[in-house]
Amino acid sequence: MPKESKRDAQIAAKPTINDVARVSGVSKKTVSRVINKSPLLNQTTREKVEAVIAELGFVPNLQARALALRRNFLIGLIHDNPNAQMVLGVQEGILQTIRDTEFALVVRPVDRHSPKLLDDIRHFIEQQRLYGVLLLPPISENDELAALCRELGCSLVRMGSAPLDDEAHLVASNDRQAVREAVAWLASLGHTKIGFIAGPSGFRSAAEREQGFIDGLAQAGLSPDPAISTRGDYKFESGYEAGQRLLDASPRPTAVFSSNDEMAAGLLHAARERGIEVPGQLSIIGFDDTAIAAHIWPPLTTVRWPIVPMAAAAAHKLIEPGDALSRQSLFLSDLVRRASVAPPEA
Repeated sequence: MPKESKRDAQIAAKPTINDVARVSGVSKKTVSRVINKSPLLNQTTREKVEAVIAELGFVPNLQARALALRRNFLIGLIHDNPNAQMVLGVQEGILQTIRDTEFALVVRPVDRHSPKLLDDIRHFIEQQRLYGVLLLPPISENDELAALCRELGCSLVRMGSAPLDDEAHLVASNDRQAVREAVAWLASLGHTKIGFIAGPSGFRSAAEREQGFIDGLAQAGLSPDPAISTRGDYKFESGYEAGQRLLDASPRPTAVFSSNDEMAAGLLHAARERGIEVPGQLSIIGFDDTAIAAHIWPPLTTVRWPIVPMAAAAAHKLIEPGDALSRQSLFLSDLVRRASVAPPEA
């Protein structure tokens, strides 16, 4: 039988992924990566496999694949985070990665204080038959929750402000170092009365940023002043209230580091209400570099938290866990200097 006829006979039935792999001369895993639009393939291999897929008329059967895996092609984003801009940035990063793949995103807010937290998340993962989950801080810091995902055989990545897991299951930033450098820079401009708005208790990000603030002061030969230090909950309103307390201090701070942009915006609003000029009479630095930082006036100097790249890397680790170690785990934050900082008044 001629070679072409023999091959035609072999694939006379509905072509399968095995047929594509055999004709292409590659592994099933490589074909799967082509189907999933994986960026790990070189262009030559991708084009060769895509040509065979077109030639054979192969159509992936997502339902059959889901049944075989006993998983749906769903990525779960589980969070209890008051920072809506941060959550939106994470969604953007995940969607960038899963675009043009069979994967979809399911978002599930939870209450980390609920006594039913683990039961609720177990039900969510089992009901949706999730392929993998990305846990945002602060629930990403819950080791029991991470253990539950592993027990259920669900791919897992934890996002945090410090290392929380092994590199295959982690994306993290260097918050402490980034804040230390930002505060030291304020001191280098001549600020000695530097106030602080901490994040909510129980958040590792808040603790890392607070320690970075203390380290930055120490680097400049300064000490924290409780009279110009306060705490918020990462929301605008708490930043406004914190601003009232800081601006009532005597002497008031000439600069303030806020643990996120939302609270920094609240502080800026409180200062403008009192006729305090920013940055002439008060310098402000935030953290995150969410959209609000560039949209308020004056534009906010802030530490850029690489939310979108972190989320994109996390999504890659989830949909291709076998290659998770090839993905970046540690992401460096950097200071974005805008118009909200100046040397203190003489």
